[in-house]
Amino acid sequence: MTIETLIDKIKSYHPTTDEALIRRAYHAASVAHEGQKRNSGEPYIIHPLHVAYILAELQMDDATICAGLLHDVLEDTEFTKDDMITTFGEEITTLVDGVTKLKQLQSKSKVENQVDNYRKMVMAMANDIRVIIVKLADRLHNLRTLDYKDREKQIEKATETIEIYVPIAHRLGISTIKSELEDLCLKFLDPDAYYEVSRLVNKRIDERKAFIHEIIQELSEELDKLNMKFEISGRPKTLYSIYKKMYQQNKSFDQIFDVSAIRVIVDTVKDCYSVLGVVHTLWKPIPRRFKDYIAMPKANMYQSLHTTLIGPGGETFEVQIRTYEMHQTAEYGIAAHWSYKEGKSKRSSFDEKLTWVRQLMEWQKTTTDSSEYMETLKGDFFSDEVYVFSPQGDVVELARGSTPVDFAYRIHSDVGNHCVGAKVNGRLVPLDHVLENGVIVEILTSKNSAGPSRDWLKFVKTPSTKQKIRQYFKHAKRDENIEMGRDMIVQDLKKDGVPPNEAMTEEALQNVIARMSFSSPNDLFAAVGFGSQTVGSVTSKLKELFEEKREKEAEKNREKESDKAALHVPTQQKGPTAGDDTIRIRGEGVTNLQVKFAQCCTPVPGDKIVGYITMGRGISVHRADCVNILNTQNPERLIEVEWDQTENTKFFSTITIRAANKTGYMASVVELMTKQDVNMSGIQAHTDPEGNTTTIVLTLEIEDANQVQELMRKIRQLQNTISVYRTKS
Repeated sequence: MTIETLIDKIKSYHPTTDEALIRRAYHAASVAHEGQKRNSGEPYIIHPLHVAYILAELQMDDATICAGLLHDVLEDTEFTKDDMITTFGEEITTLVDGVTKLKQLQSKSKVENQVDNYRKMVMAMANDIRVIIVKLADRLHNLRTLDYKDREKQIEKATETIEIYVPIAHRLGISTIKSELEDLCLKFLDPDAYYEVSRLVNKRIDERKAFIHEIIQELSEELDKLNMKFEISGRPKTLYSIYKKMYQQNKSFDQIFDVSAIRVIVDTVKDCYSVLGVVHTLWKPIPRRFKDYIAMPKANMYQSLHTTLIGPGGETFEVQIRTYEMHQTAEYGIAAHWSYKEGKSKRSSFDEKLTWVRQLMEWQKTTTDSSEYMETLKGDFFSDEVYVFSPQGDVVELARGSTPVDFAYRIHSDVGNHCVGAKVNGRLVPLDHVLENGVIVEILTSKNSAGPSRDWLKFVKTPSTKQKIRQYFKHAKRDENIEMGRDMIVQDLKKDGVPPNEAMTEEALQNVIARMSFSSPNDLFAAVGFGSQTVGSVTSKLKELFEEKREKEAEKNREKESDKAALHVPTQQKGPTAGDDTIRIRGEGVTNLQVKFAQCCTPVPGDKIVGYITMGRGISVHRADCVNILNTQNPERLIEVEWDQTENTKFFSTITIRAANKTGYMASVVELMTKQDVNMSGIQAHTDPEGNTTTIVLTLEIEDANQVQELMRKIRQLQNTISVYRTKS
């Protein structure tokens, strides 16, 4: 990939592009990233070049292409925002700044920092949707090159992509990026399934090509008789879509109807229905497998006719029929409405398609809790959709599994707060009735209603509906919520043996509300009382402050000693199965130290390690990549240590397994541990809310890191394993 390749691509759809501007952006990025390398060993500039090329494939305008070239400059180089405004102007700088992550703050957890970045991204895309298009191009190239990352990072990035970025690409209708992201995520999250599906697809590829050719030839002959312009092509089904049906719907490969598919593109909507008539004349349609997305487009602007038929030899196949304009929108989504030809002047023509972005923007203004934000982001805005009608004929998009109460609150909070009943297709239904595609929903309201019921929280589907119900109780019963929240915190502290009067001091509460962005302790108590803030998120911080306070008091009572004296402790305190001469100071040969192995990262022989000199408690040994070490504010306390294992010593190590929720899987893991003569000192397991996957956490007694790696390799070979990795802080 070179700048010349990129320029040629842009000129293929935009002959009058500002070539000088593109080259200037490339030169600025090259200079800024000079000396930086990617994990592959390539010069870093290769990445922004590929990102810009992906944007050019979407036929984006010059400003967006430049933003693609410069997208990492503010985050990873000395180039400042003021420099960029001076050199490239406000428009390009705003796009780049929208993509740029916020700096990691040590005062916040990884999840809190991640949520802050999502909030910034949502605000930026609400102002200019091109920001998220650049971000999607960036994520696509990162996943294309994810092979060069370690396994844990692969799982982290692929999980984030499938949960956040794939749904955004779907919402924006950019199927070219969405489909490739899905397949790449599958490759890293479930490599065994990825290669198995790929094998099944390739096994019958010649047979399927012959079948598709026969269908295309027969249909072309009939359409020629209608004297219309048309294009017919085979449409490959993505590996991820096949995987979803096989593993999530428990279907065999042969039960998937639309592995073989063709697409017909014509000039007009009238021609679409004419082609449909011909198709249903030639082959027998399968009942309830016809979908008219032309009459009722998807929320992401997708339009097409879909029908599944029984072809020659009883083979099933799908036909999609659409116009050329619909095809452009289906492939490029919102990007097709913001190409170099149109720019901002045409933005109003598709603003109505971005109502979900504005809803996301309004909703996030009232949400402070990080876990609630992520729950709503994934469960409300990025879930599968169901489309229903209002009595006036308006299409309303809801999360699959939604109820009339979800519908009422989607219309307006006042409608939800005064809801007393509902009708579906003219018939009264209970408020917990699950809505299906295409139904007409009417909400019955009363100004004299007592307001929402807390029982509604048990059956409503969307997190945003739950939040609005909680908001009602928050404002209507604030005093009650304050008292309830304070009592909940007190009881949770008592449960763990922490004295509330010592933990809930004015100083501690001020510290917590500052970290959690509340104005006063009462606001915090009220949030806990009505349920928008979990009690655990508050008490964990109070307990942490209480322990720090106790530690400081304990240190004051100890004899004063220098940091060096901490090294001259007579003998190591023996762990449950650890030997004595396990750790020594590198280069000095000093052993018999007072040592403890950090629980946050559980180092074992073979791991790269580092020591941390504690006050009066010897040395705490961590893995070198432990986040607590990487983020330490006392680097002067770090000391080089190394393993000095002279006997068969046992250590604790924790691994996490993610697997399909299948009967017998846990038994196969236990059987493997028994065969390998590995003692399990702890085991925990839980299933995700939808029941699709199980997460198993094993605490093992092992000899060294090589043994852990070998065990993980064997677990990956077990059927239904999705991922395995060592757990660390």
